[in-house]
Amino acid sequence: MPNIKISPSILSADFSKLGNEIQDLEKAEADFIHIDVMDGHFVPNITIGPEVISKLRKYTSLPFDVHLMISSVDNFIKSFANAGADIITIHPEATKDLVGSIEKIKSYNKKVGVSLSPQTSVDKILSVLELVDLALVMSVNPGFGGQKFIKGVLEKVKILRKEIDSKKLKTVIEIDGGINFENAKLAKNAGVDILVSGTTIFKENGGNLKKNIELLKTG
Repeated sequence: MPNIKISPSILSADFSKLGNEIQDLEKAEADFIHIDVMDGHFVPNITIGPEVISKLRKYTSLPFDVHLMISSVDNFIKSFANAGADIITIHPEATKDLVGSIEKIKSYNKKVGVSLSPQTSVDKILSVLELVDLALVMSVNPGFGGQKFIKGVLEKVKILRKEIDSKKLKTVIEIDGGINFENAKLAKNAGVDILVSGTTIFKENGGNLKKNIELLKTG
């Protein structure tokens, strides 16, 4: 099993003190900071934009793992790249030219991710796996935190793991949505490299970030 990394989702953080929350996550040995960007159009919720991300950048040196749930995504890639995103993940449905959007992200020297919603076939991204750094499998329907984990998406993880390993690609697999201490084990066994978790990290064990991150990594 690979060395599992944790990308805490700040969707579950206290938005009145986001900078401090991010600093606490770094002290708790998080590997990334996962930032969900929603536009109220591609998904039925609105979160934060590039200006907030640029203000948060000074609080940590951890990579910003930015998941864009917006359309048309090409109009916003430059703004998020300039705001301080390190990884920019997009949905195939949010662009008319997936390869073109991937190349656009790379042109800003950023890592690229592609995301699969629960209803999206894994076939949508198999052809671009060798072009991207990260494949994000959504284990809830995108839009809101705190949802129940959809176990069936683990089949997509297994397919991706097999494809990546057989072609000896460096692409990593991330899973996001309803991750807790129990299903994290299932995700790791299926072949995930990075766990995104919000509610579990911020709420379990009295909000002990370090303990919860460690339990997700090693449990």
